[in-house]
Order: sequence, then C-alpha cells, then structure tokens
Amino acid sequence: MLIETLIKLFNRDLNKLKEEINAYKAESNLWVIDKGVSNCGGNLCLHLVGNLNHFIGAELDGTGYARKRDLEFSLKDVPRDELLRQIDETMTIVETTLTKLTPEDLQKEYRRRVLEDYMTTGYFLVHLTSHLAYHLGQINYHRRLLDFK
Repeated sequence: MLIETLIKLFNRDLNKLKEEINAYKAESNLWVIDKGVSNCGGNLCLHLVGNLNHFIGAELDGTGYARKRDLEFSLKDVPRDELLRQIDETMTIVETTLTKLTPEDLQKEYRRRVLEDYMTTGYFLVHLTSHLAYHLGQINYHRRLLDFK
C-alpha cells in the first residue's frame, strides 16, 4: 500500500511542479532572485529533478544518472520547455522504479552517509515526498512574489 501511496504523491506533486513552472507569466521570472529569496523557481526545479533522479533512479534502480548538484543551483536560463521535459522524464523514472519495489525492499536499511542514523528505504522515500512538497511551496511563493508585482 505504501508504494501505491508514494506513486500517487510523487505524481500529484510533480504534476503540480509542471503547473507551477507553466504558471510563471514571464519565463524569465523563473530565474530571478528577488527580495532576499536565495533560490529561484528554475533552480529549485532543477534541484528537485536532480534529487529524485539521483536518489530514486540511480540509487534504487541503477539508471546511471550522474548528479551534478552544483549545477542544479548555478545553471540559469534553461528554457521552460526543457524544465517541463525533465519533469516528465523524472515522473517516468520515479513511477517505473517504485513499481519495481516490494514491501520487503521498503524495509531494507537506507544510508546516504556512513554515520547517518538508521532509516528504512520506505522512510527515506517518504522523506523525499516531503522534500518535494517543501520546495514546491517555495516555487509557488517565488512565482507569486514576482508575478503579482
């Protein structure tokens, strides 16, 4: 049941991410840093795509994705259509990977760092849904801050 729930949550929020990216009135606003906001919507989108492709695609499914985390926050002016394409690809990777997992897989230990506290794969996947939702809210705020001036 958790796997189905995770798929629904990831699909819901990745679809919402596409809506948010599409909702920017001016495409250039995706890349604007304003009023002490440290990350723009475009970079947060790249970060979410990189995060999910790394932790779900590469780590759990061996997709070979090579994350370049520094570029997630330094690349600028990636066209909106490219961001949307990357989100679509990420949705496919997430759903494909999660459908391969068994309830036993969710109970396996998951460690990102050697000295990190114990957690299960299921716990970490729930964490990834909240990470997505957190940054999705930041993107929504960033968009509204710039679009409603």
